[in-house]
Amino acid sequence: MKTSDRSVNPGALAALRDEPLDWRFKAIPSSLWGVSLADAAKQRLSLFEDGFLPPVVTLDADALEHNLATMAAWCAEHGVRLAPHGKTTMAPQLFARQIEHGAWGFTAANASQLRIYRAFGLSRVLLANQLVDAAALRWVAAELERDPEFEFSAWADSVRSVELMTEALPATGRQVDVLVELGADGGRTGARDEATALAVAEAVRASPALRLVGVAGYEGALAHDSSEHSREIVAGYLRRMRTLTITLAQRGFLSGQIIVTAGGSAFFDQVAAELTGWPDELDVVTVLRSGAYVTHDDGFYRGISPLRDRFRPALRAWAQVTSKPAGDLALLTIGKRDASFDEGLPEPLLFRSDGVTRRLDGHEVTAMNDQHSFLALPPGSPLRVGDWVGLGLSHPCTVFDKWQLIPVVDGDVVVDFIRTYF
Repeated sequence: MKTSDRSVNPGALAALRDEPLDWRFKAIPSSLWGVSLADAAKQRLSLFEDGFLPPVVTLDADALEHNLATMAAWCAEHGVRLAPHGKTTMAPQLFARQIEHGAWGFTAANASQLRIYRAFGLSRVLLANQLVDAAALRWVAAELERDPEFEFSAWADSVRSVELMTEALPATGRQVDVLVELGADGGRTGARDEATALAVAEAVRASPALRLVGVAGYEGALAHDSSEHSREIVAGYLRRMRTLTITLAQRGFLSGQIIVTAGGSAFFDQVAAELTGWPDELDVVTVLRSGAYVTHDDGFYRGISPLRDRFRPALRAWAQVTSKPAGDLALLTIGKRDASFDEGLPEPLLFRSDGVTRRLDGHEVTAMNDQHSFLALPPGSPLRVGDWVGLGLSHPCTVFDKWQLIPVVDGDVVVDFIRTYF
């Protein structure tokens, strides 16, 4: 199917942009209450002069576009498809942008996310998890029957999961596509050895409700830095995925187009290197599931992403200095309810005082509470109570879920708003 046929439902997007803004959306100026998202974007408000409340998290318009285009070009160059993990943003407006830049499909982590995807018309979805809940499976079966264009695949890593899927799904109608998930010791889900994976494949083949279409895995749980040792671990795991795929095909478990998918946001270069160049007799589509590339970051992915020298951080948080109780300490109006802290604390980069934005060096966030951040001040710090501090953020996956509405900025001007659904 053509990429254009995979677009987000335009009616659903239009309804999103018609939603009136109000007190539900933190940081949004009260002057925008009752104004639709679309009309609010047209006002081109100033982030600092027109009533936005600190803290506020923003997205940089130029960096977003740059990252989308950069990843699309990289995938095309390396012969892989991209089904971005939508859990990073849960933002249909960004899904639409990803499709415009060639996304092959989308990845979900659970059935609740899948329902949101379907509400916005996404028609090719990989569920990167075992789906064993009977109610969720019945809903999927109904969606497949309702929409002939809907393509859906889930993982299976045990015979028991296959049994539960078979029990919950109707024996007639469209089969649910399944990928055998291969895991590794110390990893997350996935069959730990090839014998188990083969048993799962046999169980899928015997099920009237299921169809085996490929092999799935996730290398990101096996390594957490870009050291040579970590990359060797990842490479070994990906080679096991390759071997399993070929074995399943040779034994008749797989035929036609085969999906092989791995690739978070840290080691997707290795996935492209190890899981392309298949034997001529195999029709394999290699699918990455990277999600964090959309915004990149100023922390974890800045240090580990294969394209860290090409992506640009698009997320920024702005908070105010609310207190300076000591000469070496300031408190900022941002906390764990506003910004990520699981893969590194926010990084002070800029400050704004008397209407002028400047670089901020030598300052460090040392701790965060629910609503405050502790900022260590060097001697001679220029910060005063009331100043704004611009913070780089690490790990975008745990930023977006804290914000229902995020301003998109061009410099200090708000040019759009991104709505999230968590």
